[in-house]
Amino acid sequence: MKRNKNVFDNVLQLIGNTPLIKLNKMTANFDGDFYAKVEAFNPGHSSKDRIALHIIEEAERQGILKPGDTIIETTSGNTGFSIAMVSIIKGYECILAVSSKSSADKIDMLKSMGAKVYVCPAHVKADDPRSYYQVAKRLHEENKGSIYINQYFNELNIDAHYKTTGPEIWEQTEGEITHLVACSGTGGTISGISKYLKEQNPDVKVIGVDAYGSVLKKFHETREFDDKEIYPYRIEGLGKNLIPTATDFDLIDKFVKVTDEESAHTAREISNTEGLFVGYTSGAAMQAIKQLQEEGEFKSTDKIVVVFPDHGSRYMSKVYNDKWMADQGFFDSKNVVHTTIEYVK
Repeated sequence: MKRNKNVFDNVLQLIGNTPLIKLNKMTANFDGDFYAKVEAFNPGHSSKDRIALHIIEEAERQGILKPGDTIIETTSGNTGFSIAMVSIIKGYECILAVSSKSSADKIDMLKSMGAKVYVCPAHVKADDPRSYYQVAKRLHEENKGSIYINQYFNELNIDAHYKTTGPEIWEQTEGEITHLVACSGTGGTISGISKYLKEQNPDVKVIGVDAYGSVLKKFHETREFDDKEIYPYRIEGLGKNLIPTATDFDLIDKFVKVTDEESAHTAREISNTEGLFVGYTSGAAMQAIKQLQEEGEFKSTDKIVVVFPDHGSRYMSKVYNDKWMADQGFFDSKNVVHTTIEYVK
């Protein structure tokens, strides 16, 4: 029987080739044309599907993994979901060390995918034995026949996006991209895309998005780690309290910092104006676009691509929950809730 192009052997064949969608209403008065690389179209609803599949298949090629083995990872939620999804298809056990900052939605999703989940306190130092980095390392040592993905210090994180996301963006913009704006957590996404784009055109400007409370922006500017930069913040999957080797700082031209509050409101704004139901980190990336526009970064002939990393469904208990927003002090006279629910009796 001839295979229909829309029939797949399993869900993993749907990873990648995500759409580039023009942003219209939010950028109507901005300089340049703006496009979102919407990674929620991956089957696991985030860009992390790409690295999960690439790293695991590379381990298989090297003979490190065999069916029944255990995969262990540190995650704020999205990578864990992607690893759990790949593990189901390929027959591996999955153990995840998760930050307590991760939304309840993300943690419930990990459990629903059959992963064993360890929730670790978010606001401790990276070398604290309770941190999700150290817990994952301990679990790896305790579980024979396991591998530790270690996305923050794994060069394959960069390689996955160099081989897939970068070429996709270059082809989708027909080589006319002038700016890439992407959040930086592990740094694999922005570094891998940048590496490919700059090989095609060194003039493409790559701008990283960082959080207040994270060390990345200052390290990029000074190459010095300053722990005085570290304090608790709410955005998940963005910024770091350590320096990941999966970030190639030489491939990033500048960093912009965004606040928790503005990023949360911008995520909701994207949903309400562009019809794209995106996550907290996507709001952060778009908030950086707003700030860059105010700084005069763009001109009318520019073509700007912003990476929207994941789906809004993972933040129903946070950004899209009015009570959570109010509890954070994120609602004021400027940012009020206009939507209502009426129950008909």
